[in-house]
Amino acid sequence: MIFKDYYKILELNGNKVTPEEIKQAYREQAKKYHPDVNTKNSFSEERFKDINESYKVLSDPVAKKKYDRMWNTHVGKKQKTSYEESKRSSDNIFSDFFQMFFGDNKQEMESDSSKQNNKKVPVKGENIDTQIDVSIAEAFYGAEKKITLRTQNGKMKNFNVKIPTGIRNGEKIRLMGQGKPGQNGGKPGDLLIKINIENDTNYSLAGVDMITNLYLAPWEAALGTKIELQTIDEQVLVYIPQGTQSGEKICIKQKGYHNGQAGRGDLIANVKIMVPKNMTEQEKELFETLKEKSRYNPRKIYS
Repeated sequence: MIFKDYYKILELNGNKVTPEEIKQAYREQAKKYHPDVNTKNSFSEERFKDINESYKVLSDPVAKKKYDRMWNTHVGKKQKTSYEESKRSSDNIFSDFFQMFFGDNKQEMESDSSKQNNKKVPVKGENIDTQIDVSIAEAFYGAEKKITLRTQNGKMKNFNVKIPTGIRNGEKIRLMGQGKPGQNGGKPGDLLIKINIENDTNYSLAGVDMITNLYLAPWEAALGTKIELQTIDEQVLVYIPQGTQSGEKICIKQKGYHNGQAGRGDLIANVKIMVPKNMTEQEKELFETLKEKSRYNPRKIYS
C-alpha cells in the first residue's frame, strides 16, 4: 500500500499546522479543484476526492494524531505523485489507503464526505479595475466624482466615488461588492478605482512636494524683493535675495501636498526671470542707460 501525504495534497508545509490553517488550505484546494468549476478536467474530480479525504483525517484531532505517527515514518521518502495511486472502487469515494487507515469508520466518513462533495463551493466574483482622473486641488481638498460603467448585462451604472483628502497618486479606492457577481452563493467582487492625479498649469506633484513657477522681473531678481506667492491654499510672503538667478529654486516649507502624517511636503518655486517684450519708450531709455553704465557681462563670467 502506497502512503498518501495528506499534507502535500492540501499544499501544507508539514504537519506543524493549526486547525484553522488546515481548514483554509482545504477551502482553497476545494475551490480550485471542485468538479463544478473544472467540468472538462477528469483529473480534478479524483483530486477533489483526495482533498476531501485529506481534510476528513486532518480535521479530526484523534485521526490526525494517529496519521501523524505514520506520516513521520514516511515523510522524506520519495513518493509517487501520480493520482493513479489513489485507488478506489467506482462506488467508493475513499481510497484503499484511507480504508486501511480508518477501518470500520469508513462508512460514516464516506457518508459525510458525499454530502460535502455534492455541496457546491461558493466562489467569490472577480474584481473590476478602472481608473479616474482628478485634479491636484480635488485630491488636496477631497471631492466627490461620478463614474459610469457598463455592467455585464450591457446596462450603464453610475457610481459616486468619494475622493478622500490627501489621496496619493496611483492609490486605489475599493467599492465593496460592486464587482462581478459570485457563483454558488459566493460574494460579489469589488470595484477597484485607481486615482490618477493630473498636473495643471499652476502646480505639479513630486511625491509630497508641489512644484510651481515663480516669475520675476529683471530688476526684482537683481535688487531683491519681497513678493506674495499663491500656494494651493493661501498666499505667502516670499523673500527674493539680491542677485537671484533664473533656474534657481526657492523652497517654501510645509506648503506642499499632504504627507499622510498630519503634515505637508514643501512648495518648490522654480525662478524664471522674464524680460518685457513690449516696452515703453521710457523703459527702453532706462535699459539703454543700464547698458551704457553697467560693466556686467555674463558671457565673460560664465564662459
